[in-house]
Amino acid sequence: MTETITDTRALDAQAVRRDFPILQQETNGKRLVYLDSGATSQKPSAVIEALDEYYRTYNANVHRGVYRISELASERYEKSRVKVQRFVNARSSREIIFTANVTASLNMVAYTWGRANVSRDDVIVFTEMEHHSNIVPWQILSGMTGARLEFIHVTDDGYLNEEDVERALELRPKLLAVTAVSNVLGTINPIKELVARFHEVGTTVVVDAAQAVPHMPVDVREWDADFVGFTAHKMLGPTGLGVLCGRRELLEAMPPFMGGGDMIREVHLDRTRYNELPWKFEAGTPNIAGVIGLGVAVDYLSELGMDRVRAHERELVAYAMEQLAEVPDLRLFGPPPKDHGAAVSFTLADIHPHDLAHILDQENVCVRAGHHCAQPLMERYDIAATTRASFYIYNDRDDVDALVEALHKARKIFML
Repeated sequence: MTETITDTRALDAQAVRRDFPILQQETNGKRLVYLDSGATSQKPSAVIEALDEYYRTYNANVHRGVYRISELASERYEKSRVKVQRFVNARSSREIIFTANVTASLNMVAYTWGRANVSRDDVIVFTEMEHHSNIVPWQILSGMTGARLEFIHVTDDGYLNEEDVERALELRPKLLAVTAVSNVLGTINPIKELVARFHEVGTTVVVDAAQAVPHMPVDVREWDADFVGFTAHKMLGPTGLGVLCGRRELLEAMPPFMGGGDMIREVHLDRTRYNELPWKFEAGTPNIAGVIGLGVAVDYLSELGMDRVRAHERELVAYAMEQLAEVPDLRLFGPPPKDHGAAVSFTLADIHPHDLAHILDQENVCVRAGHHCAQPLMERYDIAATTRASFYIYNDRDDVDALVEALHKARKIFML
């Protein structure tokens, strides 16, 4: 993938870190080194304060009340939708659907668009590097409809196998599900190119952008994918909130995902007329505080500049991979830094990743250990699990050095 970064001004991670209360703590004289943003990011004071302000001063339901604090809540809720739309350059705020998380976003596509459009013997394609959230819904859909599953495998160095891509195109699949950035390998996939190639054969494309939107400029219009899902809590926002950005004509043709309040225009005993987009897919009381908090998170990232975020992380990941490669018995996974996102996965000799993560925690270094909800990928590399360090705006070279130092201590403990 060829990247064009227009704003390469250095991002001051130490200054950024001061905005995050949790990163000010120490344990046994060691500062907290948080390297698990791929699972969930930390929250800046501005987001925390926005949540507190909502609950303290204008806690009310949205879209229903005609009193002042309800109207204020509705106004800020919908302003956040517009902020998200602009952040990813969606065509309209009506194409921004708020969900519970990216898993819910992908499941919504499977259960609504999928059940209405996928039939027996249609082909569904997904890749070997997908998170379970972009595998299991399509397996369920296949079981419900009789559609056939096909897969794009991964090369030893972490790229999509081009021969498999060509074979998938020849099948003219009904659906392609693909991650923009692997949460394990860090691979940045060429989404714009993949979408164009699969659209040529009539395929609908669903993109899991959970590891992309927080870390790099994302323009969904440029990607031209049919559906894009991402999640608030990986981009400085609250948990319990996701986004589905869908092509308007597809969303309008899809049946609702859930029935209830706010997704209706009018209800009679024998029939219902549904609300217009985006509320047609937002049944019941939403995560109001979460949406408002996401809007503040988007403001924070926009002020930093996503070009600068990407440039900072690219430099930091290159340094991390260089330093980790010097640790004896350590095996790195994924492509080289130029095609690598913010997550770096590795194994260290025969130390189980859970044991290794426990040792690192004693040094106040937080990493993720396990299969990372990507068990097919673990099978591909014939391993049970990896240790993953995932970086973000508040990390710097000192954090990498702390990780490497802790790994050397782990080697001594296990007498390697």
